[in-house]
Amino acid sequence: MKLELKNSLSIKLLRIVLLSALAVGGILGCAQIVFDAYITRQAVTEDADRILNMFRDPSTQALYSLDSGMAMQVIEGLFQDKAIRHASIGHPNEPVLAEKSRGLQETSSRWLTDLILGKERTFSTALKGSGPYKEYYGDLNITLDTATYGKSFLTNAGALLLSGVLRALLMSLVLYLIYHWLLTKPLSKMIQHLTSINPDHPSEHLIPQLKGHEKNELGVWVNTANQLLASIERNTHLRHEAENSLLRMAQYDFLTGLPNRQQLQAQLGKILTDAGRSQRRVAVLCVGLDDFKGVNEQFGYQTGDQLLQALTDRIRAHSGSLGALARLGGDQFALVQAHIEQPYEAAELAQSILDDLETVFSVEQQNIRLRATIGITLFPEDGDTSEQLLQKAEQTMTLAKNRSRSRYQFYIASVDREMRRRRELEKDLREALRGNQLYLVYQPQIRYSDHRVVGVEALLRWQHPEHGMIPPDLFIPLAEKNDTIITLGEWVLDQACNQLREWHDQGFIELRMAVNLSTVQLHHAELPRVVNNLLQVYRLPPGSLELEVTETSLMEDISTAAQHLLSLRRSGALIAIDDFGTGYSSLSYLKSLPLDKIKIDKSFVQDLIDDDDDATIVRAIIQLGKSLGMQVIAEGVETVEQEAYVIGEGCHEGQGYLYSKPLGARELSAYLKQAQRNNTLNV
Repeated sequence: MKLELKNSLSIKLLRIVLLSALAVGGILGCAQIVFDAYITRQAVTEDADRILNMFRDPSTQALYSLDSGMAMQVIEGLFQDKAIRHASIGHPNEPVLAEKSRGLQETSSRWLTDLILGKERTFSTALKGSGPYKEYYGDLNITLDTATYGKSFLTNAGALLLSGVLRALLMSLVLYLIYHWLLTKPLSKMIQHLTSINPDHPSEHLIPQLKGHEKNELGVWVNTANQLLASIERNTHLRHEAENSLLRMAQYDFLTGLPNRQQLQAQLGKILTDAGRSQRRVAVLCVGLDDFKGVNEQFGYQTGDQLLQALTDRIRAHSGSLGALARLGGDQFALVQAHIEQPYEAAELAQSILDDLETVFSVEQQNIRLRATIGITLFPEDGDTSEQLLQKAEQTMTLAKNRSRSRYQFYIASVDREMRRRRELEKDLREALRGNQLYLVYQPQIRYSDHRVVGVEALLRWQHPEHGMIPPDLFIPLAEKNDTIITLGEWVLDQACNQLREWHDQGFIELRMAVNLSTVQLHHAELPRVVNNLLQVYRLPPGSLELEVTETSLMEDISTAAQHLLSLRRSGALIAIDDFGTGYSSLSYLKSLPLDKIKIDKSFVQDLIDDDDDATIVRAIIQLGKSLGMQVIAEGVETVEQEAYVIGEGCHEGQGYLYSKPLGARELSAYLKQAQRNNTLNV
């Protein structure tokens, strides 16, 4: 914006200064001294302008290149002039590039000339680049010692010293007020507003227009600065958008928005580091679509791209199980399952993805079915780097495709066989009840005060038609995973209560039945109702059914577990804590739970004779149970020495192979009758 001459700030300043000078000169009548003082001051200014003009270009070059050596050479050149007292080159908002000072000249008349001319005069020139924009780099600042000029002035104006001093002081005061009014004060306001600008969002707080300066240089400066701030923010925003776009292009797949191989390796590296510290497994699954090339040829590449996007959305549905998800390229995807306990968790995820693909994709009114093959590697068994795990997962996927598609396969053959056997057992378990493959056995529990059989523990067994006897520690976790544990648990409770009714009818009315509850059953809302119904249906007295819960299941959520146990207790069942000592129970937790019995884990009982630590633990558990008013039963009693120890410490009951192995219902009936006869004979 071009200013009109009459609105120019320099013209306004010149007019006011001249009028002020004429008024002061006319009032004081000392025009000669004013003129001499003016000439002297003008000489200082002209010398300063000459010096600044002479050294402007080399100073600009030094500041542009940030060459401190060159800048110091310019300073040394300036100091060849004796009037130079201080010189510096630099940007006002940055550290000075070069600077030098020296003391004031010592003269006998200095005290007088300093009053007129000042001790020193400071001048500055802006250092700007060439070209149409004339970019501002900084300032060249010099300070002139007025002693040299003062000597000349005293020679010419000695007679009029007193009047000249008065006129100069008055003129300086007037000029100061003028500059303060027209320039210093507005500039101070502008600087104050500049300091409040947020560098990240410079256009949020624009500089307000100065009243009375709308059309002069200051007004133009404010408008230009505000336009510049807005432009800076706009350009910064565009730059950030461009940088983010480039970053996404470098690290993410354009079609699906998933991380690419490079980004996945970085994410997987962090996951492996965390897993190494916590000593947990990590699974890497490479998903390769089967015959996706044929899909592209049949339906077109555009439809193929839409299918890949739809497939990505389906895989994202498993995000709760994933630590990372990426597209490796083409029709291959990679999934990372972080911090898993067992390989079967990776197998379950792989199978769930294959099951999801059974649902057809609807794309552009076309129903398309996809198939996939999945290769699985495990950390740390199959590799300890992201590159190794990814490479082996891809190799495993390719190998699986060559053999048989639409399946998953582990890198290690033994793990793969184990996972497939586990999956087969999971399917067979659903048919086990209907096929009469499940049955209960019972192990007696002996009361030590009179060595009578006061209870039995019901234990579930699975006789598989092909694989033979399946251990409970294998099929019970499978039942908990696929939720068949609820149906299975209700069947066990029904069978146990039915059998207990038969024994009561046979005269063993004091016999108690203990049944184990899984963690899933314990938190099932319908369990108290089921227990109450069974006790009523089979006419069992309160306290004849004892429900055993593990210590670890209680510790998962102590407050919720306490509520569920209270509900079970109200239904008429006793509550025992099983495998005690293997978890992290504290005395405060035990006091808050409605427990009737503590069962010492057999791992402590079996070695208590030879292991002092186990003996100490058993003794402490017995004392703890007695102090809380609970019954204590020792599990896994196999020798007379073990029995003698737990009895000596005050244990109430025992269970183990010393008394009997788990027996079928008919065998246990005979055992109970024999035990009854023995007790009668002893009496």
